Amino acid sequence: MSAGTQTTARQLLLASRPVSWVNTAYPFAAAYLLTTREVDAAFIIGTVFFLVPYNLAMYGVNDVFDYESDLRNPRKGGAHGAVLDRRLHRVTLWAAALSCLPFVVALVALGSPASWLVLALSLLFVVGYSAPPLRLKERPFADSVTSSIHFFSPAVYGLVLAGATWTWELVTVILAFAAWGVASHAFGAVQDVVSDREAGIASIATVRGAAWTVRFALVAYAAAGLLLLPTAWPGPLAALLAMPYIVTIWPYRALADRDAERATVGWRRFLWLNQGTGFAVTLLLIWWWMLTS
Repeated sequence: MSAGTQTTARQLLLASRPVSWVNTAYPFAAAYLLTTREVDAAFIIGTVFFLVPYNLAMYGVNDVFDYESDLRNPRKGGAHGAVLDRRLHRVTLWAAALSCLPFVVALVALGSPASWLVLALSLLFVVGYSAPPLRLKERPFADSVTSSIHFFSPAVYGLVLAGATWTWELVTVILAFAAWGVASHAFGAVQDVVSDREAGIASIATVRGAAWTVRFALVAYAAAGLLLLPTAWPGPLAALLAMPYIVTIWPYRALADRDAERATVGWRRFLWLNQGTGFAVTLLLIWWWMLTS
């Protein structure tokens, strides 16, 4: 492999945010497995798809169309994403499309019309978040909702693909997941207030301000926890998982816009917090599996 090819591969890997791969693969895998209770072709193909190609599409497209903002953003170039050289923009878009294509074809062949619709909408929001003409990331509030869809739609897709029976409790769990996603995006946007404004990019944080956005995220995290309280045991225990997020971002509730980059410290804690939360959720799902077997 030539040095140029290695550099391109490294940039594509960095663009896909490996630290976040599990955040989209896990919801699909858990939803599908808990519904069917078996490992089959759809489970394997879907899990791999939401692990890597989906993330390359989501974050790669974002890095291409956020190039001007990323140049001004000191946190870019690591776990937070690549500052892609202009020469790699076309390569990234092609790599994202071609890596997704065979998985999408296989999942369509294995799925139902309802699952096709959910998958299509999920991918539409992946592209529409960053790419024109929709560019939903520049529409305050729609940006947080769309980002949340990126993470809870794999779970919805897994449930629909597996033929799950929708109950009020299942809907409530998805709504709690959605509220968590809205809160997480909103807080993540706070650290980019300065660079986004310099690049002329609108977001919930640039429009509403850092302090307001952090408080909005606090409310959304609290809502996620409260939604889980009436669910069947051990669901109420999952409500407690909202508390570490609230504690993590609480110190930033009065953050001035000029100091918005200070929120990056909280965001780094958030990335690690997700790992512990994922472990706790896994234990709760195993417990639920045993109770319902």
